[in-house]
Amino acid sequence: MYDYYLGGSTNFEVDREAAEAGLQAMPYARDYAVANRAFLRRAVSYLANQGIDQFLDLGSGIPTVGNVHEIAHRHDPHARIAYVDHEPVAVAHARALLDENPLVTIDEADIRDPKAVLRAPGVSQIDFSRPVAVLAVAILPFVPDQDEATALTAAYREACVPGSYLAVTHISQLAATDEQVVAAEEVMARTPTPVRWRPPEEIAELLHGYELVPPGLVPTPSWHPDQPPSEDDIARSNAYAALGRRV
Repeated sequence: MYDYYLGGSTNFEVDREAAEAGLQAMPYARDYAVANRAFLRRAVSYLANQGIDQFLDLGSGIPTVGNVHEIAHRHDPHARIAYVDHEPVAVAHARALLDENPLVTIDEADIRDPKAVLRAPGVSQIDFSRPVAVLAVAILPFVPDQDEATALTAAYREACVPGSYLAVTHISQLAATDEQVVAAEEVMARTPTPVRWRPPEEIAELLHGYELVPPGLVPTPSWHPDQPPSEDDIARSNAYAALGRRV
């Protein structure tokens, strides 16, 4: 669905049908996806400029055009990227796309099981004695329970040394009406991956233990924008973003 919203071609009929249903329920769904992908580009570029050369992308899906390894390798061709996703078809397609690049791996694992993720073959190639960027972009809504979600981010934080980072984006009500939020949640409840929209104070709890890079937790288009976003761009994104550094 996410790839479809971005105008990609690595999606199936069932994805397109669900995505169109999502658009009927939430007309801003494509704006949300585009804002997330733009944040990913800016965040990975920022991290690379800070000297980060190891990235763990949780719930990556199929890493299509403009994904983490392409962005990171523009800055550092030797950067290591470990993608993780729980969906076997997505993982199989990703492996075909990645063309056996030794610096870029994808593992089939459920991000809700951090121990299994950290033991996965590709992830185990990351040197956790050095700083790592953990990317949780548009994935934590799929962990609806708040206690479980905060425990997850804490587990990944504890696996990383000081100087590591966590990047988060999360769907949140900005332009969306109450009725649209309910309708969007009902659409996703009919898929294998139900979601939870969170207000900013609940998103902030997921970043406990991190020092937020300015400007902190802000609407996604407002985080280190290439140019000042319009109020409409901000509202239609229906999401917040932050980058935190473990101290």
